[in-house]
Amino acid sequence: MVTTIKVSVRNLVEFVLRHGDLQPSSIGASRALEGIKAHQYVQKMSGADYVPEVTLSYVYPNQEAQRLEIKGRADGIITKEFGACIDEIKTTSLDLSLIDESFNDLHWAQAQCYAFMYAVQEGLATVETQLTYFQLDTAQTKKFTRSFCLAELSEFFFSLVDRYLTWASQLQEWAVQRDVSICTMKFPFTSYRPGQRELVVAVYQTIKQNQKLFAQAPTGIGKTMGTLFPALKGMAEGLTEQIFYLTAKTITRTVAEKALTDLQTQGLAIKRLTLTAKRKLCFLPEATCLPEDCPFAQGYYDRLRTAVEDVFGEEAWTRQVIEEYARKHTICPFEFSLEMANWADVVICDYNYVFDPRVYLRRFFLEGGEYTFLVDEAHNLVERAREMFSAELGKDSWLQLKRFTKEDDPRLTKCLTKVNSALVKEKKLCIEGGENGKRVEKKPPFKLIQALKHFVKEVEYFLKTNDKPFAWREQLVEHYFQALTFTRTADSYDERYVTFFQPTRDDLQVKLFCLDPSVRLKEALGRGRSVILFSATLSPMEYFMNVLGGEDTSYKLKLTSPFPAENLCLLIHDRISTKFRQRGLSYDLVAEAISVTVLQNEGNYLVYFPSYDYLHEVYLKFREQNQQVSVICQTPGMAEEEREGFLGNFATNPGRTLIGFALMGGIFGEGIDLIGDRLSGAIIVGVGLPQIGMEREIIRSYYEASNRQGFEFAYMYPGLNKVLQAVGRVIRTENDRGVVLLIDERFAQSSYKKLFPEEWIKVHYVKNAEGIRVAVADFWGKRRDGSRASLVATSNSE
Repeated sequence: MVTTIKVSVRNLVEFVLRHGDLQPSSIGASRALEGIKAHQYVQKMSGADYVPEVTLSYVYPNQEAQRLEIKGRADGIITKEFGACIDEIKTTSLDLSLIDESFNDLHWAQAQCYAFMYAVQEGLATVETQLTYFQLDTAQTKKFTRSFCLAELSEFFFSLVDRYLTWASQLQEWAVQRDVSICTMKFPFTSYRPGQRELVVAVYQTIKQNQKLFAQAPTGIGKTMGTLFPALKGMAEGLTEQIFYLTAKTITRTVAEKALTDLQTQGLAIKRLTLTAKRKLCFLPEATCLPEDCPFAQGYYDRLRTAVEDVFGEEAWTRQVIEEYARKHTICPFEFSLEMANWADVVICDYNYVFDPRVYLRRFFLEGGEYTFLVDEAHNLVERAREMFSAELGKDSWLQLKRFTKEDDPRLTKCLTKVNSALVKEKKLCIEGGENGKRVEKKPPFKLIQALKHFVKEVEYFLKTNDKPFAWREQLVEHYFQALTFTRTADSYDERYVTFFQPTRDDLQVKLFCLDPSVRLKEALGRGRSVILFSATLSPMEYFMNVLGGEDTSYKLKLTSPFPAENLCLLIHDRISTKFRQRGLSYDLVAEAISVTVLQNEGNYLVYFPSYDYLHEVYLKFREQNQQVSVICQTPGMAEEEREGFLGNFATNPGRTLIGFALMGGIFGEGIDLIGDRLSGAIIVGVGLPQIGMEREIIRSYYEASNRQGFEFAYMYPGLNKVLQAVGRVIRTENDRGVVLLIDERFAQSSYKKLFPEEWIKVHYVKNAEGIRVAVADFWGKRRDGSRASLVATSNSE
């Protein structure tokens, strides 16, 4: 049987020919959106003899009955009197004076590959090649030409292919082994959980039909396996080339790793990679990423290929494995992990590797591909997307950098002066505006952006021509990337953005604020073939589809909890107001409600508050009256060890009641599993509304104007999501039982009740502490005879 191995011209050239040092990412690199427009501009201005975007391919047979198909798209083919010329267009933000004919060997190599394929296709004896460099800021071009005979092109092309074939054969052997293992792979459990089979089928059909699926799948259904299993089946059937499992938090990445490990122990052959943040992987965090400072960057590409071939024998490319092989071959572990993403079947990573325009994997997503995106805990993507598509900078650090460069480089100092002058003018406008000085504009700060673009050009010139070890060099590179992010964000500025100016006594923060991330998310999701967005809390579904780039044609799936409803005692105390202005009156009442809830049954409990101030005040009241109960409190900025210590207190078989006071929507509000009697209940204080502030009010105004749901989109729906996530901490398995008490009068309003999950079949409304005591005692089977309660039970369907 003859099998065909496919590789793009770019990947062939880069794998075989890349060499030398690793340079900091993006310095001098083209800007993606502008690059596409530049290609189109050059092609349009090149006349009638210019044919743009010509697809070329060549199939190379070898002795092992395998075929290598090399395929790519030439930017242009120019018909000339003597023959043809292959045009390879490269965009750059560098000054063209810094680019000569030997600027980049890889560019010539790509042009020569296209020239060979075209010469064979058309039967030409000679072909001319041309490199066209387009300067993004000036729209000027610089061209270099070389002519090759077919013999020269053949020798070059076949030398590349011969050097690639061994690796390609290894990839092909692996793909066959992987697909056979997937085809024989059985679901790893004896039966599906309720709702899980429905999820598996929906995911498979979504991938098969190139669609988007929004799936609300409550805790216990088995979302991770329910999405990975059908995605892998689709891979073996050729429906997807790679699977990207995207998460917001480390804990969910661990769950995905475990699911794949379980499948691997049962015979699945898969290459999986977990991407870890650069700051965690870096071997020399005190050094810059410049090759003169970092031995892991110096000569990086000279050692990369050997490292890739070496680590390929492993099947789980975890952080530990990546670090082990990076040290072995003396290469940057972070860049090494990004390189291995090219060869992984499943990539487990943070959202930003697909969505964030600053760091997304351009090697995959610049042009898109046959990828499946599994977006876990998709409710978190709303605020993360706003953050990723926004950009911010502060005046003070730019002034410091200007002072540092003053004695060493007048040219840099001059452009930094322009940036600072623009920021000074913006701060002056804030001060003249009166009140608190904050300003909101519906247009970008053009003078500042112009100054930042000039700064970017000057830094690129400086880094290309100057290798002196100035003390401020690293700070310069940091500001280069900050400026690049700001100007690139400005390129996407439209009616969904505002510019937010916030002055302080000595500083000024300027933010290009993305109010509505839906359009840019839709664009990012379009880089893949199919998308599964899933969470236990995608309610209301229409809200999440709106802000996460859904469409009318997107699929929707709502599953109910697989756990018995009678295992959860759900109470709502609707006679206490937790609104900000009335909180001072609620401290004693809330402390009493907590006390009567936890004292009915010895165990571990979590109490969630909307703010640290509220938490602290109730804590003081509670401690006065309940010395016999152990209480621990979440504090701002807890380190990872402190978080683990906090959760470690929630032990099985507790000998004494423990209460953890935590922040709603914080690090203990979701993504934690306290199974069995490690958690007996939760008390949620308030409806979770985000804190009122200028940014949140801007979001409210935007959606009020666009769909008349400003309060709902800015406050109500995000707040309710925090509540639902907190409630979800209590019942994690079919054997768990527990109590949940919601405290706030607003939970009795119809606007909130209609958003309650379907599995809240019975909600008990209580009027006082006695009502709580009786209901909780009944649930735990400890009610005293003769007690009376102020208790009303209602069905969620009412």
